[in-house]
Amino acid sequence: MRYPVILIDNGHGKETPGKRSPDGRFREYSWTREIAERICAELTARGYTAFRLVKEETDVSLVERVAREHSYCRTYGTRNVLLISAHNNAAGNGTQWMKAKGWSAYTTKGITAADTLAKCLYEMAPIVFRGRTIRKYNGDLEPDFEENFYILKHSYCPAVLTENFFQDNWDDVVYLTSETGKAACVKCHVEGIVNYIEKYWRLSNSNLSGI
Repeated sequence: MRYPVILIDNGHGKETPGKRSPDGRFREYSWTREIAERICAELTARGYTAFRLVKEETDVSLVERVAREHSYCRTYGTRNVLLISAHNNAAGNGTQWMKAKGWSAYTTKGITAADTLAKCLYEMAPIVFRGRTIRKYNGDLEPDFEENFYILKHSYCPAVLTENFFQDNWDDVVYLTSETGKAACVKCHVEGIVNYIEKYWRLSNSNLSGI
């Protein structure tokens, strides 16, 4: 294997209520698992070390997800692990189509190594999602939003949560269910992760070779 170990998490589970489009044709658990698998496959094909954090279709608890991330950190070292948790956003309660749309990313509050990883994802977003809405936080110099989501706050390693468009916006759902949209989401994650590793992570971990 090769440093760093990249963990790809996928949001929610088959039984999680409300995580779908108003017409029921889009299911967050299914979409995020497909995208997570494709991200891992592409990273692996390019020689990187990537694992799915949650392969089950059930909604594995946040406590268990973080425990799994901690296990990887204990095995490989916290500085040798990074985490991306892929989700879909929503503006309403799932019963009607809403106007909010677009892609965004979150890190925990404060200045952390995850901010740089999020920055790399944001640099790719307008390139791969050409013409689509990129949602940014304008309160500081970083584009990512900051929230103390459990998996971000309690992970040992740098962790970013992506909200890949809105499952209750008609136009976003059409995009998300198309191969064009799926391929773009995979590319944004893969290229953003690779750029972070090659431009930033390797410089700060230049004394490491491989596993």
